[in-house]
Amino acid sequence: MPESHDPRILKAVDIILEEGIARISLIGQPETIFADAKKLNLKNIEQATIIDPENFEKKEAYAEFMAEVRKHKGMTKEKALALLDNPLYLAVLMVKMGDADGEVAGASNATGDVLRPAFQYVKTAKGISVVSGAFLMLMDDEKWGENGMLIFADCAVHPMPNAKELAEIAVATGKTARAIGGFEPKIAMLSFSTKGSAKHDVVTKVAEATKLAQAMAPDMKIDGEMQADAAIIEAVGKSKAPKSEIAGKANVLVFPDLQSGNIAYKLVQRLAGAEAIGPVLQGMAAPINDLSRGCSVADIVSLAAITANQAK
Repeated sequence: MPESHDPRILKAVDIILEEGIARISLIGQPETIFADAKKLNLKNIEQATIIDPENFEKKEAYAEFMAEVRKHKGMTKEKALALLDNPLYLAVLMVKMGDADGEVAGASNATGDVLRPAFQYVKTAKGISVVSGAFLMLMDDEKWGENGMLIFADCAVHPMPNAKELAEIAVATGKTARAIGGFEPKIAMLSFSTKGSAKHDVVTKVAEATKLAQAMAPDMKIDGEMQADAAIIEAVGKSKAPKSEIAGKANVLVFPDLQSGNIAYKLVQRLAGAEAIGPVLQGMAAPINDLSRGCSVADIVSLAAITANQAK
């Protein structure tokens, strides 16, 4: 966790350590971290490993590795050493070099700043061309999704995926449903059209992505294109897509672009009172997860638990 200056991070770390959820490395100056913890009346921060960027014993080795990996981009050891003063870069290199299993950041940094070093050094998983962000949406009413849990994607990373990328996002989100949600995915590929009710290039993209995703993961239930009400309300699903196994029963919603996905999760979170856990990054070679800057302490604890499970 590279954002030790944020009080929410320190409060979350205190809970994580008290409950034994994960082992934590905090990046920052020890004196400042312990002083802030004392002001917040936190009792467990001393259990964390504190990494001081200015005195980190592996900094030289990290810089040499960075220079070698990105020498084609003009990276030198001197430039790398300067970058490692940035906790976001140091955290990513700790993951890449095996000194940490995963990273959680974004409470006080923009998504782009969190992901840039991850893309440069951790990179994507083998066979994956696109990284995406899924949110676990926990609803009070258990009639929605899987006993009240829906998974939304992509809500965090890729602004305008093409059909192939959208298919990859759907399959990756299905795997997230299995690994973290603990249920079999019923994936609806969302659009403003259901089964050809409207004609447009963006509808065609979703329909094509649906076919590609079905071919990529024949063991998953995937259907589209589909309007949101047809995906989650049984009566509407039966009316608009009577032959679909997914209509009215979807527990995974894949949005056609980042704009619609991001808007949707925030509206559901704020208007319906859903707990939004994430974004869980999908497609990285190691667990790198990005918080919303509006996150709560509970959000941080939840995402840290998910990151620990991904690492396992």
